[in-house]
Amino acid sequence: MSELVARTGRQLQRYQDGCRLVAGCIPFRYRNHVGNDSGACEKDVEGGWENDETVEQAAIREAVEEAGVRGDLLHFLGYYCFKSKTLQDEFCPEGLCKAAMFVLLVKEELQFWPEQSTRQRSWLSIPEAMDRCRHQWMRKALEEGFLKWHEDQMKMTRPKEENLLISSALSPDLD
Repeated sequence: MSELVARTGRQLQRYQDGCRLVAGCIPFRYRNHVGNDSGACEKDVEGGWENDETVEQAAIREAVEEAGVRGDLLHFLGYYCFKSKTLQDEFCPEGLCKAAMFVLLVKEELQFWPEQSTRQRSWLSIPEAMDRCRHQWMRKALEEGFLKWHEDQMKMTRPKEENLLISSALSPDLD
């Protein structure tokens, strides 16, 4: 079993102007680079950005906790604001969140990870990821953030889009 443990609780959470600050990433790999090609996508990897870490450290931690992947952050995509029913608390009663999202090139898939009992790692093509995105802010991060970044990379002779797979962890109980 995993020696890694997912952080829980809100004691160390960051807040700004009534919003809970979260960090996350869109993990990706090129086809046949790591592991198998299969799966479905419901959400990007994201979670609380805590007081004892940088936003980059938080994004990398969330990738390990939720998707069981490690890799390199390649690019900051931007901030994406959203409202969550499940993230309402005393510091953020409206459930407003501001997510700092990054691109993560996956270098390693972990056999065991902290949230594997509630999340399923899966690999999808870009069109599949777009089709299965449940939340508008995540779709925006994919469309306006990741796809724009990827198109810019393609101009610099990166592998073709059909060889690119997006990863995300499924969680059936998210709003």
